[in-house]
Amino acid sequence: MASLKTNFRVSSKIEAFYTGGKISVSKDGQYLFCPYGNNVNVLDTKTGRVIHTLKQEEGGEVTCLIISPDDEMLIVAYSSLLLKQWEWKQETCIRTWKAIHIAPVVSMAFDSTSTLLATGSSDSTIKVWDVIKQYCTHNLKGSQVVVNLLEFHPDPTKLLLFSASSDSVIRVWNLKTGKCEYQLTKHYSAVTSFSFNQDATLLFSTGRDSVVTIWDLNNFTARRTIPVFEPLEALLVLPNDKHSLSWHWIHLVNTLSLVVGKMVGNNDEILDVKFLGAGESHLAVASNSDQLRVFELSTLNCQILTGHTDIIIAIDVFKKGSMLVSSSKDNSVRLWQMNGEDNTLRCVAVGKGHTHSVLSVTASRLSRKFFVSGGEDMTFKVWRIPSELRKEAVSKDVTSLSVSFTEKAHDKSINSLAISPNDKLLATGSQDRSAKLWHLEQEKFLGSFRGHKRGIWCVQFSPTDQALATSSADGTIKIWSISDFTCVKTFEGHDASVLKVSFLSRGMQLLSSGSDGLLKLWTIKQNECIKTFDDHDDKVWAVTSTLEEDQVVTAGADSTIMVWQDMTLVEYEEKKEKEEEQVIREQQLSNLLHEKKFVKALGLAITLNQPFKVLTIVKTILDQPDGNEVLAKTVEKLSDDQTVLLLGFLQVWNTNAKHCPTPAGLIHYSEIMLIHGCDDIIKCQRSHRGPYSIHRTSCAENGPIVARPCSLIHLADNETSNKWTSTSGNYIMRNQLLTKYKCSTHI
Repeated sequence: MASLKTNFRVSSKIEAFYTGGKISVSKDGQYLFCPYGNNVNVLDTKTGRVIHTLKQEEGGEVTCLIISPDDEMLIVAYSSLLLKQWEWKQETCIRTWKAIHIAPVVSMAFDSTSTLLATGSSDSTIKVWDVIKQYCTHNLKGSQVVVNLLEFHPDPTKLLLFSASSDSVIRVWNLKTGKCEYQLTKHYSAVTSFSFNQDATLLFSTGRDSVVTIWDLNNFTARRTIPVFEPLEALLVLPNDKHSLSWHWIHLVNTLSLVVGKMVGNNDEILDVKFLGAGESHLAVASNSDQLRVFELSTLNCQILTGHTDIIIAIDVFKKGSMLVSSSKDNSVRLWQMNGEDNTLRCVAVGKGHTHSVLSVTASRLSRKFFVSGGEDMTFKVWRIPSELRKEAVSKDVTSLSVSFTEKAHDKSINSLAISPNDKLLATGSQDRSAKLWHLEQEKFLGSFRGHKRGIWCVQFSPTDQALATSSADGTIKIWSISDFTCVKTFEGHDASVLKVSFLSRGMQLLSSGSDGLLKLWTIKQNECIKTFDDHDDKVWAVTSTLEEDQVVTAGADSTIMVWQDMTLVEYEEKKEKEEEQVIREQQLSNLLHEKKFVKALGLAITLNQPFKVLTIVKTILDQPDGNEVLAKTVEKLSDDQTVLLLGFLQVWNTNAKHCPTPAGLIHYSEIMLIHGCDDIIKCQRSHRGPYSIHRTSCAENGPIVARPCSLIHLADNETSNKWTSTSGNYIMRNQLLTKYKCSTHI
């Protein structure tokens, strides 16, 4: 029997880390530096995870950044015209200075020695800085437009700086003279990157004019122009001296297409997610665009699949996880197949026939023979998959799918579809506030489920029982009997629309998500919510789990994908360990009491949080001839945490008439009330007011603290007085302890 789940915890996130602009990569390629609003995120390129975030409260948005060649310094330019130097590994800003520019810095470059920094601005000027000696060495003027690209010559002795502006002109600056010596004018659109060959005799420039120009740096003339037939943003020259330049460039393009992965910096609003691949190693994401994104969970490398011409709304995965179906606002459905060798996906079939947006799609539970789609045209369609596409091998051609059955099912849009575990039944949920049941083999209508007050967002079959769960915009979840179409349970708890519902624990629990941003875990038998999760900041559109249900993935309008780990077994083991440790400690306490080692027993009883056991031990100690002295020494040795607990026990004792102290009684233990100076104890007492109050004996920040009955003592709280006054003349503080804490006033 499956155990009920009690808790989930976010184990990882796929969230936005890049908001646009220039990025920088460390020399070893291990780290990627990305602007993210006012901050900079540092990613590990192997895992795709953010490992550092460089946050700043002032300065505005990041306009440009660069990492030094030695990977030690990160320089960041902000819209406030400030430059900041970061020790990025420690996430510490070590220097801030004004850029002197009168417009934002949009380009930067380091020389090969990590000594000189060049900054290019929208004000059309270039400034060169000595970052070691911290002063501006050059102010270069010549361009009349934005300086969008800078690069130093690899040889630091030449002191040459290359710049490109939005006027498509490449300028060569000699830092020895501070003048522009050459203007290179072969490009007809913005120049986007510079790259040098191995011996720095050639300069490669790329642009949005779809060409690569090769410049001879001996005479600064164009040696060759290579058309590439598409705009380029960057170029990398591979060290290979055995081939001609033309072959060299082709080799470069082919190599990059094989080795470069894709990292997605922002997913926009996420509408649906599903696990797929062998071992559920990948995650398919529909992200409010016409692109289907597939993440490899171990590296976050992302495949971006194109084909749809409008927003993808829903996706589903077939058995074995190697085939995926998607539906879109372009009125079509597409079938995608994963190659088992390299885990790449490609579209193998397209289905057209809906007259409006296709809002939902569901795949066969047992085979690859069919899937069902439904949408705004109020119909659902059953699509048969050709036998040649059911094989593991990926088809090279795109096939047109045919419809085997179409039915006008509702009076409004169909928001959700679900196929029963045996592939015989289909459930449809609609904006018309009803859900309906259909027999797929017989192609007939079986009955309706009515009771929701607003449109239905999700329908889901129980994996074990003859039941159907529906979630609605009325904020409720209902479970219906399939046999007689009656509602057997209703769950209330969400304050807004319930967008998704899923069965867990072999049908004994539900996990729901809503437009209130909450996830709720329900136990069906008890009809109650046992856990609520509020980690999302906006609507949660998607909920899916692994086959083993050890992980759950949620995503929504906050653009964040969260991977949740089932913590039920972990928490059970932790609870079991604590119980075993408690038994051992209680046995130790019993042994100490038996051996009359009261000092150790008192400390252990306080740690175990057993107030009445502590009271028994205190009484036992005081019953001894030198009990007061022993108790005073024992309390003095207590830690701050133990002292806080002991003071809290006084409240417990005084709430029980049997143990309530009298003015001359046992519980006024003055020795217990004397403790070391500790701000934490004051904070604790302020939050738990009881029969005793805690005060300092002097105005010194670390002065000793005493506790006394609130009904007896008042404190004169000013800078010059540290005396106690009392309505009864009884004082908790004793002269010998004042001497111990070196207070000048004795009472």
